[in-house]
Amino acid sequence: MAENTPVAAPSTASPPTNPAPASQGIVPPPPPPPPPADIGDENAAIPADEDSHTDYGSSTEDQISTYTASLTSSVLDYPEEYGRRYHAYRAGAYPLPNDERESDRLDITHSLMYRLLGHKFYLAPLEREKIRRILDVGTGTGTWAVEIGDLLPNAEVIGNDLSAIQPEWIPPNVRFEVDDVESPWVGHEKYDFIMCRYMAAAIKDWPKLIRNIYNNLKPGGWAEFQDMDIELYSDDGTLTEAHATRDWSRTFVTTLRSMGLDPAPGPQLEGWVRALPFENTFHRRYKVPVGPWPKDPFYKELGGMNLSSTLQGLEGFSMRMFCGVLGRSVEEVQVHLAGVRQELKSGAFHSQYDIHVVYAQKPLDAETSDDE
Repeated sequence: MAENTPVAAPSTASPPTNPAPASQGIVPPPPPPPPPADIGDENAAIPADEDSHTDYGSSTEDQISTYTASLTSSVLDYPEEYGRRYHAYRAGAYPLPNDERESDRLDITHSLMYRLLGHKFYLAPLEREKIRRILDVGTGTGTWAVEIGDLLPNAEVIGNDLSAIQPEWIPPNVRFEVDDVESPWVGHEKYDFIMCRYMAAAIKDWPKLIRNIYNNLKPGGWAEFQDMDIELYSDDGTLTEAHATRDWSRTFVTTLRSMGLDPAPGPQLEGWVRALPFENTFHRRYKVPVGPWPKDPFYKELGGMNLSSTLQGLEGFSMRMFCGVLGRSVEEVQVHLAGVRQELKSGAFHSQYDIHVVYAQKPLDAETSDDE
């Protein structure tokens, strides 16, 4: 995959740390393991820890705050199916839940992505002092928007989503909107930076979405996409056709495609971006392990977080699609998921998936385009 040299070094976005003095009797936690030198090298396999073939146990229960929002009843009248809660606005457009368990999973994924990118919230080479308006497409719990609002207090940060699950207490420069990004973008002011991440399984027309993002950037503005190829695989062949996890992964992917949703936008992002007049395009692929099986401490930590996220989300990923779309019984799906959980916790295979990061800039001399 081609990678163009960016016009400037990517900006870091690490929050300041203030460790307590040792005189207070508080020992700061050790720093997380650094990323390996070959991170982002798509040809480099992640070495497995020879001692990792042990039961990982149950997933870690992360203590993550619950988010609420106050909007009209038509937006907040959330339907419940299979014991999970789903969005009401444009009902059915997104197949995953929007309840507290899903919010927790999204926040774990946010932390995972922050570590994967070297403790950065974005890679685009922004001139931070010039950034005045930022859009977070499909903001989810709003964590990224809030973090960026704190980091760039002079910028207005808008996050949109189908669900109002964002926090009420937010920085004064941050606001959230209930919106469907696949509907026409009407009345938008232009943005200096648009972030679009974790939209796999949510978008039916990716080229149109990326065109709308381009049209709604100011000349010289940047867009960044962080997304994945959901299907699990192993470099060493340990994940096989005999595993319930392989069957679950493929069924999940094919069901999404039958619904007109793309489960693997990540590998296609660069092509969609290059089909438009963007310039200074950059693309990097990252391998992300599922489970703490890697030997490298950095990947081991990521894998543990990812296992927690996957176990947290497994039921929410599956019930509406496997039961509602494929017509399977709740009991049949629960038995299948029990087998997947057992395999994921056992460390029997070295599964992973790919995350792709693409950023690009709208030319300074670009003409204003009509929104769609």
